[in-house]
Amino acid sequence: MKLLLLILYFTVLIGIGLYCRRHATDVNGFVLGGRCVGPWLTAFAYGTSYFSAVVFVGYAGQFGWRYGIAATWAGIGNAIIGSLLAWVVLGRRTRIMTQHLDSATMPQFFGERFGSRPLKIGASVIIFIFLIPYTASLYNGLSRLFGMAFDMDYSVCIVLMAVLTAIYVIAGGYMATAINDFIQGIIMLGGIATIIVAVLKSKGGLMAALDGLARITDESVSSTPGIFASFLGPDPLNLLFVVILTSLGTWGLPQMVQKFYAIKNEESIKKGTIISTLFALVVAGGCYFLGGFGRLFSDQVNVVADGYDSIIPIMLSGLSPLLISLVVILVLSASMSTLSSLVMASSSTLTIDFLKELFLRKMSDKKQVLCMRLLVVVFIAISSVLALVQYKSNVTFIAQLMGVSWGALAGSFLAPFLYSLYSRRVTKAACWVCFLFSSVLMMANIFFRPSFPAILQSPINCGAIAMLAGLVIVPVVSLFTPRPDKDLVENAFACYEKKTEVAQKTALGK
Repeated sequence: MKLLLLILYFTVLIGIGLYCRRHATDVNGFVLGGRCVGPWLTAFAYGTSYFSAVVFVGYAGQFGWRYGIAATWAGIGNAIIGSLLAWVVLGRRTRIMTQHLDSATMPQFFGERFGSRPLKIGASVIIFIFLIPYTASLYNGLSRLFGMAFDMDYSVCIVLMAVLTAIYVIAGGYMATAINDFIQGIIMLGGIATIIVAVLKSKGGLMAALDGLARITDESVSSTPGIFASFLGPDPLNLLFVVILTSLGTWGLPQMVQKFYAIKNEESIKKGTIISTLFALVVAGGCYFLGGFGRLFSDQVNVVADGYDSIIPIMLSGLSPLLISLVVILVLSASMSTLSSLVMASSSTLTIDFLKELFLRKMSDKKQVLCMRLLVVVFIAISSVLALVQYKSNVTFIAQLMGVSWGALAGSFLAPFLYSLYSRRVTKAACWVCFLFSSVLMMANIFFRPSFPAILQSPINCGAIAMLAGLVIVPVVSLFTPRPDKDLVENAFACYEKKTEVAQKTALGK
């Protein structure tokens, strides 16, 4: 039964990829689906790219164990800040300005917005460097689930996931990714709800589980009775950093922002905002809420020996074979949707913003699409090899790079991108300072971590600081550096005043 479900799932994904080939014949179609993607597909593409196996297995287990039921705040933050506010603040302006500047990627946006080829190349290099380890980390946590559900070597799982994702992305581009994300999102919504009910039922229901959690103490964390069932948990400050990084961070991640480039029209943005927020509330809120009960399984969990990734699989190990199959497909769905978004972002950026810009200036539209398809294969192959190396040799370094990658990318791009959509005063120098500050800070966090203050030794805390610092760095540096070219700025912002039925800053049209 389990194997049959997997085969059916994979067949549907490949079928959609092949069906969407007609949408992927040029760069605009392959990368952005022709900028005509509706609200449901865009919202689910945003949500499924947001939440991967890293969140469900890694973050939910880790933060649930550390903060108890208060870890749910991370999920609520993801819904309100990472989804609702992201769509409200970025959605419309991103869609309008990127189309006006004819930008299909974030580096291309910076290049056109500031008339700077070096800025474009610099942004593409940062994306290339930090998306690779991010991509490799997606496989983390899958090994334990597969070991629990199937008599299948984890290496086979990695190869299967990589090959199948490559097939539908190469065949159908962004549109295939968006449709498959929708299907994967439906699985995630149903799966999370079902699993939470099943796990709580195994502990006597919600109230009994909360009562049991309130009776657990850990002197190494806090001596306060019932702290793991409390409103803010044992460490509110570090929990706040988690909320900031995992919520505000999405505003600067290229694979997330790119979803706004492709949305169809004004009405789609309004609907997408609601759908995306509700999706995040159920999936992210549900993941962290479930992880918050991890300490009820303390008698089965050995965090020191097996790590945080073992917590969620152990919590689920007592479920029925059918539910375990659902869990595996859920986590595969989450991972494959995020993987497809990342390789699309990586391949399009490297082709359009690096190779075409530096070496192949006269590359035709068809050759760009071919190059992107080849790079999808390359990126997926590299991520698979890194994941296999980590699995076979038990190297933890790669897994740690997830937090570093997220912090470096979001820290580099959040503030420059946000301010560039709203302010005429932002300068190239401010963007460069922000790029360099965040990238160098997060690289230093890898190699010189013991030298950092205690609160910044965590990549999560360090990434959150990088993002918040960027919000200060960009306006301050802009004040003390030469103003950008007036004609260039006016051209960029003219898109908001373009008249349709009303000013385009108000509506994209129908």
